[in-house]
Amino acid sequence: MKKYPIQLQFVHRIEKRRWILMVVLVATIHLFCQTIMLPYGIALQSMLPGQLSNSETLEDEFQEQNLEFVDNFVEEDGETTNNLGDEGSIIGNVSNKEVKPKIAKVDSVISLNEPVGNRSGNGLGVRILPINEKYALFQSDGVKRMRCLMPPKSVMYIDQMNILLARNRRSSRAMRPRWYSPRDQDVLASKVEITKAPSRLTDNELYAPVFRNISMFKRSYELMERTLKVYVYKEGEKPIFHQPILKGLYASEGWFMKLMEGNKRFVVKDPRKAHLFYMPFSARMLEHTLYVRNSHNRTNLRQFMKIYAEKIASKYPFWNRTGGADHFLVACHDWAPYETRHHMEHCIKALCNADVTAGFKIGRDVSLPECYVRSARNPLRDLGGKPASERNILAFYAGSIHGYLRKILLEYWNNKDANMKIFGRMPPGVASKMNYIEHMKSSKFCICPKGYEVNSPRVVEAIFYECVPVIISDNFVPPFFEVLNWDSFSVVVAEKDIPELKNILEGISEEKYRELQYGVKKVQRHFLWNVKDVKYDLFHMILHSIWYNRVFQIKPR
Repeated sequence: MKKYPIQLQFVHRIEKRRWILMVVLVATIHLFCQTIMLPYGIALQSMLPGQLSNSETLEDEFQEQNLEFVDNFVEEDGETTNNLGDEGSIIGNVSNKEVKPKIAKVDSVISLNEPVGNRSGNGLGVRILPINEKYALFQSDGVKRMRCLMPPKSVMYIDQMNILLARNRRSSRAMRPRWYSPRDQDVLASKVEITKAPSRLTDNELYAPVFRNISMFKRSYELMERTLKVYVYKEGEKPIFHQPILKGLYASEGWFMKLMEGNKRFVVKDPRKAHLFYMPFSARMLEHTLYVRNSHNRTNLRQFMKIYAEKIASKYPFWNRTGGADHFLVACHDWAPYETRHHMEHCIKALCNADVTAGFKIGRDVSLPECYVRSARNPLRDLGGKPASERNILAFYAGSIHGYLRKILLEYWNNKDANMKIFGRMPPGVASKMNYIEHMKSSKFCICPKGYEVNSPRVVEAIFYECVPVIISDNFVPPFFEVLNWDSFSVVVAEKDIPELKNILEGISEEKYRELQYGVKKVQRHFLWNVKDVKYDLFHMILHSIWYNRVFQIKPR
């Protein structure tokens, strides 16, 4: 009688072991299948729904919470050219909720290195944010702080970006292809030819000073025209996919989509012949279609793009071969870095919001010029400006007070100097628009401060109207940074140097200014949209930078 229960226990232990073994076996097979079928790095996540993926961290989660809160304050156009008919806020009245900072001289008693404390005497703290050695931004702690309304915690200047670009050129972060493709050999052979291009200082077609290395650019461009083939994915339904916006603030992503999908020189129907793969979605239409007004939550937008990437990876083998490193997207909306984070992390991203401290990878990603196109039929309308000798205004700016920086700019220079035409938002109407354009055409320098994010359409506007752009946006990677020499046609001013803005501009000699303005006129052709694409125009410059970065990021099998 005692042996029978012992035998039952023995059988039970055997069955339990078999059950555990079966679970482990099924899980192993599932992970193996998911590794093959799903985008690189998310197989484990598919086993653990609701958990963070391997690439996500607590810091990422905290960043997402901050981003969701920022939605309360971001207008539909994000960073708008303020006299050109903003569409207004999708959330509500921004000004009622924004923190209003105050600029003041730093008292000798106050140390800018001290931690934030309660200095107001009424239960609310005051945050002290240093602008430079003499001035600081005083901000009440009565409201939760938004990232877009605060100075960045860390700053990277142009010289540091140059060092980072050189370092990333030497050592690529892209993964090695999982299997061989003859297309890789085409790209690797192009890299050898580009790096060995004979050095020259002048060129018959292009103005050499506006380029970092005219020899390498010309050779790379020639090889792109001769070699590059792009496959455009057909997946995705309108309006988020395959429906370009050709007018307004987000026109860059729309014009590229239109010209790329209709291109017969670069586009191939057989993906096996492609060196690069284009995912033709509109970040603006993604927000317009899926964002729930007043929800302050954009996770559904990112989830939508994650599902799209998984669909591409499950239907085609090309994504899994490189982890997406030979795939690219072109997106101009401020939210695009968030929407494409993690699941498209290895792709080449052409982004208007090119913030080096917010995930933008110098040497892999492309800084996309943000262009405000007024006429889809004639994107070149009103092109040009007065010659240097007839520009009688030293500096000009007009725009809405988005973010913290423009408040500082106006605090110092609004109605402070007759030669510094620094205004807030100009009144709506056609006359105001023409006045804005006329000011840009008549000014020596056009001030291009960041808004809620680092990018601003004024950079391209200034070039469009042949005005030397003055970029005030720490951590902003200028467009086509990998090939253009921005020192030859622009002025970059650190945010902390706003109080010295006039001195900096007046310190530029007349001879130097004329060189800069001449550089603007020569580089202008590379920032223009044409109804039919033209050699070296904006469409070709975007495509070239994507190609160029892929050439220097690719690793042999």
